[in-house]
Amino acid sequence: MSLSASHNRQSAPDLHATRVALRSGKSSAPLQMEAAIQIAESSSNQHVFLKTMFDAARLGASQPGVERLPLAGLAISTKDLFDLQGQTSAAGSVILQTAPPAKVDCPAVARLKAAGGVVIGRTNMVEFAFSGVGVNPHFGTPVNGGCHDSVLVPRIPGGSSSGAAVSVATGSSFIGLGSDTGGSIRIPAALNGIVGFKNTARLVSTQGAYPLSTTMDTVCALTRSVRDAMLAHEVLSAQTLVRSNAPLTSYRLAVVKPLMQDAMDTTVTRAWERTLTRLRARGARITEIGLDALDDLPAINATGGFSPAEAYAWHYPLLEKHRASYDPRVLTRILRGAAMTAREYIELQRARQAWITQVEAALAGFDAVLSPTVPIVAPPIAEVDVGAERDEAFFKVNGLLLRNTAVVNMLDGCGISIPCHQAGELPVGLMVWAPALQDDPVLNIAAQIEQLLLF
Repeated sequence: MSLSASHNRQSAPDLHATRVALRSGKSSAPLQMEAAIQIAESSSNQHVFLKTMFDAARLGASQPGVERLPLAGLAISTKDLFDLQGQTSAAGSVILQTAPPAKVDCPAVARLKAAGGVVIGRTNMVEFAFSGVGVNPHFGTPVNGGCHDSVLVPRIPGGSSSGAAVSVATGSSFIGLGSDTGGSIRIPAALNGIVGFKNTARLVSTQGAYPLSTTMDTVCALTRSVRDAMLAHEVLSAQTLVRSNAPLTSYRLAVVKPLMQDAMDTTVTRAWERTLTRLRARGARITEIGLDALDDLPAINATGGFSPAEAYAWHYPLLEKHRASYDPRVLTRILRGAAMTAREYIELQRARQAWITQVEAALAGFDAVLSPTVPIVAPPIAEVDVGAERDEAFFKVNGLLLRNTAVVNMLDGCGISIPCHQAGELPVGLMVWAPALQDDPVLNIAAQIEQLLLF
């Protein structure tokens, strides 16, 4: 049986293929927008959008010349933490619903619009982006858009960019603008069977986006293919990707054992082993390595890590008045930051830099690392949904989902999740990652792997 990246990507063409249809006259941006709106209004997108802008989207798709721009007047979605002119950014919370509207679009949104992207709506998310599961007790939880059994068994979308991922997986958006602090792009990409690229953080401005961790936050996007991820990255970073047609055999790839392969469920294990076998059969040079530095992360983060401390500093003015309105699980994680001292925070910064140096040295000579994006497939929403009786299961799942992806954020690196499951299986993601500013090689390698898995 040949590998299939995703049943959704088979039924929903990517942006590149759609752009070809536009230029050949087989379709048009207005027709594509109507199709996107129809999906956005369907049951598959329940809880996906917190605000829709259908009339403005129709107008945007009808603008003269828009189809000649890189994003061709096609639908994109934006996570609720990004500023859009005239709208309130609430970051999936009820606390900020009455905040003043943004005076201008944030840089990331402005760049997507300038490239011809048309915003169809603001997507649901984990409150203040503080979880990898995707549950939101205020506005409901979007149902995973990539699982073939989701009608019978509604599964988590992954987070925190939950609505963004489902909008791309179901076909209501070609690009879902999101953020990635510990895996919030790559986790939902893996669970929904789509592509999610976390660029090196410094390459895209975080201005106009509510922060979770000012150290770790990354602005990036979800797409239906690696070539679309390349295009989205070029637009967001305002840089031209150095593309390479070098064969996969020209790269040296590492696989880290054992930590990043621990606790894999049977579906992920099967897809992971099958993928490595296929890549090796095609000549990929894959070397298994032990990356001892990964064992040091619990000690480095023993005082809580960056996200709780930096989130607590930002939320401190709101907590006295609005504490009861927070998602209790998000509040628990934010309050962990209250105990960190200035000395511990400064030591954490120092320890991270030393750890980055150590990992970069260990990976010298390799072009990228391969790992499962997450070790489990999407569990049913019912197992982790709102309720104190499910907190233990929720935090266990959250920890597993973040385990591999958070390594890349700690490294200040870049990484992409691409589907590696077969048709009829629940979605599984393969993560290709590397240290900082290796974005171009990571994307080129991922494009090569994607083609090998598709055919």
